[in-house]
Amino acid sequence: MLNHFRRAFIDHEWVKWKGYKVDWEHPRDINEKIQWLLCYSDTSMWTLCSDKYRVREYVKSKGLGDILIPLLGVWDNAEDVDFESLPDKFVIRCNHDSGSTIAVDKTKGFDPEAIRSELATHLKNRFGYRVGELFYNRIKPRIVAEQFLEQDIPSLEGLPVDYKIWCFDGEPYSIWVNYNRTRESTFINVYDLDWNLRPEASNFNERFKDGKGVVPKPECLDEMFAIARILSEGFPEVRVDLYLSGGKIYFGELTFASVGGMMKRFSDDYLRELGAQCVLPEKKRRNTK
Repeated sequence: MLNHFRRAFIDHEWVKWKGYKVDWEHPRDINEKIQWLLCYSDTSMWTLCSDKYRVREYVKSKGLGDILIPLLGVWDNAEDVDFESLPDKFVIRCNHDSGSTIAVDKTKGFDPEAIRSELATHLKNRFGYRVGELFYNRIKPRIVAEQFLEQDIPSLEGLPVDYKIWCFDGEPYSIWVNYNRTRESTFINVYDLDWNLRPEASNFNERFKDGKGVVPKPECLDEMFAIARILSEGFPEVRVDLYLSGGKIYFGELTFASVGGMMKRFSDDYLRELGAQCVLPEKKRRNTK
C-alpha cells in the first residue's frame, strides 16, 4: 500500500516536472531507476549506510576504518552538545538528513546557542518525507561532531574538494567533483575515470556553477577507486563521496537517492547514461508485473 501511494505521488510530481509519468516497467535514466529502487528493492542497508553515524560500522566492516574522519562526539539532544570539549575547528551535523552541516572555527567567533537551536530544528525533521526517501525515517536522529578537514589544494578555498564517485555494483563509472561549497552554491564538474572533463554532463546555474575544470587529477585516484569498489559492492547504484586532506583519503558518505531521484543538475543525456549502468534486481522486477 505504501508503494502504491508513493508511486502515485512520484507520478504526480513527474508529470509536473517532465510532462509524463515514470515508466515503471522500463525505467531508463538514473532518476527513474532510483525511483524504482526506492519502491521495489530492499533498502534496509540504505538506512544503515545513510546514517552519518552508523555508516562508520559499515566502513569498518569493510576493513576501511582508517579512512573515517575522527569522531569528536555524538549526542541525542542539541542541549547536550559540549562545545567546551571540542577543538577550535570542527564540523557538526545531524546524522539523518542533508543540509544540517555546520563548519565551526571558534577563533573567528561562534554562537553556541544559535548552533544548538539550528541543530534542534534539524533533529525534529522527518527528512524521509521531503521527496519520498522513506529509508531515512528509520534512522535514529543524532548529532555528530567530526574533525575539521583542511583544504588540500592551495589554489582553492573553503572545505576540501568533495569527490563523488558514481558506482554501479562495485564498479566506479564517473566522478562528480564539488569545491568551494557553501549552503548557497558550489562549483561542480563531471570527469570520467581517466579524469577527462565532461562539461556537457552538467546543467550549470547559480546554485551549481561551472568549475572550469580547475581541480587537478588526484595522485591517489586509483586508490580512491579501489575504496569506492569495496564500499559500493552489492548495490545496484550508489555514490561514494570521498575527501582528500593532508594527502590522505577520508570517507564522506554514501548517497543512494540523490535529491530523491529527481536530479536536475545533470543533462538528460548524462542521466540516461548513468541509468544504463544500473542493473535492477531481476527478481524484484518480476514482482511488479
